[in-house]
Amino acid sequence: MTTAVRTVDVHEARRLADQGAVLLDVREDDEWAQAHIDGATHVPLGTLDPAAVGRDRLVVAVCRSGNRSGRAAEALAGAGVDVVNMTGGVLAWAEAGLPLVVAGE
Repeated sequence: MTTAVRTVDVHEARRLADQGAVLLDVREDDEWAQAHIDGATHVPLGTLDPAAVGRDRLVVAVCRSGNRSGRAAEALAGAGVDVVNMTGGVLAWAEAGLPLVVAGE
């Protein structure tokens, strides 16, 4: 059984992060190293332990396109974490012109 998770676009995700939400990037190490959202927390999906995620702040799950973060968000919600999934992922974030930390820059 899956838990329904609310989705947000990149602009809402940024607003939530500005208000104190945790951006949780669940992409692989090489993807993170290439580019990531400044201030995000990195925990690859394969190593994500929902029980280890804090419950004191909203979590915005992030990945490349929104698929893996959707799976992460469902697992987190099932463990009682207040979580939303950012649709479009880092690709949509970059497309919207929002800032990224990019390797080599």
